[in-house]
Amino acid sequence: MDTSPGTPHRMDPAGGCPHADNARLLERGAVAAVVLPGEVEGMAVLGHEALKEFLAHPEVAKGAEHFTELREGRIAPGWPLATFATVRGMTTADGEDHRRLRSLVSKAFTARRVEELRPRIEELTAGLLDDLRAAAERDGGVADLRRHFAMPLPMGVIGELLGVDAEHRDRLHHLSNQVVATDIGPEKALAANRELVAVLAAVAVARGERPGDDLTSALIAARDEEGDRLSQEELIGTLVLMIIAGHETTLNLLTNAVRALCGHRDQLELVMKGEGGVGWADVVEETLRWDAPVSYFPFRYPVRDLTVDGTVIPKGTPVLAGYSAAGRDPSVHGPDADRFDVTRPGRSGATRHLSLGHGAHYCLGAPLARMEATIALERLFTRFPDLDLAVTEAELSRHSSFVGNSVRALPVRLGTSHG
Repeated sequence: MDTSPGTPHRMDPAGGCPHADNARLLERGAVAAVVLPGEVEGMAVLGHEALKEFLAHPEVAKGAEHFTELREGRIAPGWPLATFATVRGMTTADGEDHRRLRSLVSKAFTARRVEELRPRIEELTAGLLDDLRAAAERDGGVADLRRHFAMPLPMGVIGELLGVDAEHRDRLHHLSNQVVATDIGPEKALAANRELVAVLAAVAVARGERPGDDLTSALIAARDEEGDRLSQEELIGTLVLMIIAGHETTLNLLTNAVRALCGHRDQLELVMKGEGGVGWADVVEETLRWDAPVSYFPFRYPVRDLTVDGTVIPKGTPVLAGYSAAGRDPSVHGPDADRFDVTRPGRSGATRHLSLGHGAHYCLGAPLARMEATIALERLFTRFPDLDLAVTEAELSRHSSFVGNSVRALPVRLGTSHG
């Protein structure tokens, strides 16, 4: 990679491990010019403090009308990142629209509602651990932890929250994977988006005919109320965002945490013994910092030319939030920022990382993701304390995306089962 000053960094559509490139870019500064797929010029904010400022800046917008090239018709149909810019929902809304959409969903994520989900998450986790052991027994002692545990847990939880029947969930996972891929061709991108919308529209029809105690039914009621609280396009857009954000992030978080602990057995031992007050919640926070489940999140747009950490970001530029880079920014996390350390000082999520966002668009599902991951990791390693990777880290195949940050599969040997 050319790191000479002013040379834009070409984002690799095939994804891969982001950390080496992030370190080189951070040496140049907290903000970098980038080239996105399709030769679209953009910027990335990488430094922790710069990103914190940018995410909460009052003159930074999320609405696609602020994306100059898109507004002027210079983005080709089937652009792989189009959904991030154009889906109608909270992540592309500003001001009053954002507050309206967020308020409709936020009731499902209050501290009380999340805590009420704990017994169900524990029940799902126990069943999936049985499934994981059965999968390993069928395949010579090796099972794909991502497929049999890390994916179905958050998909099961968000599926139940949204009222999505179980038969749709594998397909929705496949389609959401394609939507977040950055190396996908225009025809596949358009087809994946069309099918994802169609499946979720069918879910909405089913919930409209048979309302239940789920978020989709509540959103449909809001759509049908007088006062136009929610349009049909916003309803489907919200479901798209909830499915993707509601399981992809936690799936990557769990996968990355297991990889980190298997590669740092001393840290795992500390947590298993509970030494120094270190617990599973600390593993979750350190994983979020050290190997953020979302590497570069699209998009935000300055509504005027904006100077961030000495670099001008021109009005209307699509900007990536560089969460994986900020998590290892040595100016904030010290010279050992690239070391996985569950005992790291300042272990609360607010001070440790920005990986779940910051400001008005802070992740609504953060408490749920933290609870799911904490329960899942504790139960997994309590049941299988000798669990380890069945291949080397170098043999793991990475996601085809610079948005999601993880691996495609995680083959593990479970070792002795306790229970």
